Amino acid sequence: MQKAIIGKKIGMTQIFDEKGRVVPVTVVEAGPCVVTQKKTVENDGYDAVQVGFGDQKPQRVSKPLTGHFKKGDVAPKKTLKEFRFSDCGAYNVGDLIKADVFANGDKVDVTGTSKGKGYAGVIKRWNFQRLKETHGSGPVARHGGSNGACSSPSRVWKGLKMAGHLGAEKVTVQNLAVVKVDAENNLIAVKGAIPGPNGGTVVLRDSVKA
Repeated sequence: MQKAIIGKKIGMTQIFDEKGRVVPVTVVEAGPCVVTQKKTVENDGYDAVQVGFGDQKPQRVSKPLTGHFKKGDVAPKKTLKEFRFSDCGAYNVGDLIKADVFANGDKVDVTGTSKGKGYAGVIKRWNFQRLKETHGSGPVARHGGSNGACSSPSRVWKGLKMAGHLGAEKVTVQNLAVVKVDAENNLIAVKGAIPGPNGGTVVLRDSVKA
């Protein structure tokens, strides 16, 4: 059965494995999540499961969403995500998905929103090298240099790497190992770093490369 869960990044720490080696891990508060809706080919054109995470105050929920949650007889949730499982029939509206859906040694892909860095130049954003600081290349050695040719094609190519907004985008880190699962406290320790700040929402799902 395909598995996925929504969680909140708590932060990084380190634990020791059975051989006494230090393992850097990121702790994720994973669930409990509730299935808020099932989509089918007959009604929606595709099979999917909608999952909610994090309790929300009823007065902060819009009227359409309030009706949506009432229809599924579930409490309002802050975050809703949709998963296209191949076996959606294994899930029903109201089912709880807890941290123990994953086990030690599982491989997961973790998706989150990276930290926003604001406006950044090409060196910080794209790892460009500096220009020469002599022979008239100034006054700024950190700018992007030439943006393209002159008469042909007489424009800047789409997708050219330039200065601009850095971070605050969807990032997926693949094939991370689940080191420890604490089902009682809804915690999952994943080896290595994952995207986003502490407190950010992340999604753990089965690794496509496992």
